Amino acid sequence: MGLRRAPAVRSCLAALALVGLLSGCADNALKLAPASPSEPWSPSADTGPALLPAGDDAQPPRTGSRDFIAPPDPAAAVLDPPPQLQVGHTYQLPELIDIAARNNPRTRIAWEEARQAALAVGMTEATFLPTITATVIGGAQKVRTPLPDNITGIDSFTTTTEGVVPAVLVEWLLFDFGQRRANADVARQNSFAANVAFTGAHQRVIYEVAAAYYRYGAAQARERAAAQALRNSRLIDDAARSRKERGLGTSVEVAQARQQVAQSKLRVVEAQGARRDAYQGLLAAMGVSPMTEIRVGDVASRRLPRSVGEPTEEMIRAALAQRPDVLAAYSRMKASEAGIRASEADFMPKVYLSGIAAHNNTSFSVDSLPGLGQQTTSAGVLVGVALPIYSGGLRRAQLEEAKSLSESARQVFTETQDAAAREIVITGDTLRTALAALAAARELTEAANVTYDAALASYRSGVGTITDATAADSGLLDARQAQADAHAAALVAASTLAFSLGRMTSRDAALAATGQ
Repeated sequence: MGLRRAPAVRSCLAALALVGLLSGCADNALKLAPASPSEPWSPSADTGPALLPAGDDAQPPRTGSRDFIAPPDPAAAVLDPPPQLQVGHTYQLPELIDIAARNNPRTRIAWEEARQAALAVGMTEATFLPTITATVIGGAQKVRTPLPDNITGIDSFTTTTEGVVPAVLVEWLLFDFGQRRANADVARQNSFAANVAFTGAHQRVIYEVAAAYYRYGAAQARERAAAQALRNSRLIDDAARSRKERGLGTSVEVAQARQQVAQSKLRVVEAQGARRDAYQGLLAAMGVSPMTEIRVGDVASRRLPRSVGEPTEEMIRAALAQRPDVLAAYSRMKASEAGIRASEADFMPKVYLSGIAAHNNTSFSVDSLPGLGQQTTSAGVLVGVALPIYSGGLRRAQLEEAKSLSESARQVFTETQDAAAREIVITGDTLRTALAALAAARELTEAANVTYDAALASYRSGVGTITDATAADSGLLDARQAQADAHAAALVAASTLAFSLGRMTSRDAALAATGQ
């Protein structure tokens, strides 16, 4: 009796050992995490599976370093190459927008999302068609049956059964009270929203490139103004030295002139840094590598109107009818309404049609006896009705959720409309303010230029003071830089108004709102 129990005991012990081994596998995965909350993490030297036991040398020896530095991965450091550019060519705004449209990752992301939404439409429409499934089931079974002691000396016999059953199953949902139609409407509305979002992504890229282009132009103008101020400061310095050599000036005047030159040099350096920052901002808006070297055209020739009228109600309605964000919000609202219909149809019965065709090939054999074979074929068509009766309130909760989502989408659409209309009014006011500021800055520059010329001439002739000359020099620099900023601000405001009106649709649409 004990001998017969020995195999069973060994089997139980083996099973318990296997369970114990598996229970420790999950804990063994902790070797992938940091060993301490205060110690730097180092990658494990063990590259094998995390669930397998590791030896004592799995972790690399600690070096005592307190540097929290992530392990480098050269694959993560591969940058996209800069776009192909013409050497020596000066790129204007339309060309920069073309480069951005081809290279900006956001346009690619929006395109992929639109493709995904289109594929979702195809998947919902596929539910209107039947599904055909082919299956093959095969197997074999052996059974050993012991026999009591007998005169034949045979203590058992074995039976073998083998079979293969190929089958083709057809299933078709015939009627579902419009649930599939509602789901298809949801997918189509979401696809439309994704398509207009793709258009909106391109419009935003156009706008951001135009705004960055104008800001870079302002930085260039500020640098030129700083360089001109440095030249003016040196003229004052030359005049101070000349007056001192002739015995008309003092060393204090020379020191003040040198101070003005040094201050002008500092402003040049600051302007150069601002221009480099604005250049990187332009590359970022284009979505190209920060290592890109490109010659950018000047914006000084960009002309603006003296004034613009206030946006009319007709203009606002036309903008709301074509703004991508408003259209997308409207489509999402319609999709949420279709979602309610889909949830309501889930309470109704569904009518199915199914058919099956199968072939059975089976063989049966017993030791020392001839084998038996059997082949059968079967086919059938069934029509069924599925009526949902009880789901623990799940369908009711899903319907209430769909209604809540629909109400949220309606409120989002209303909020988007109001925000768009308000944005149009605000950007119109901003543009009018920017144009007025530009006109005032131009007058200020003209007056400051006259003041500087007069102050320098007076100082050279001995009538004026060096304080007046240096103050006029600084005032002229401030006026020129203010004019550059005002010009860029007006251009950006015009682009913002064009974008808010939904007219930022072409490569050269930066002034579309002003009609130029």
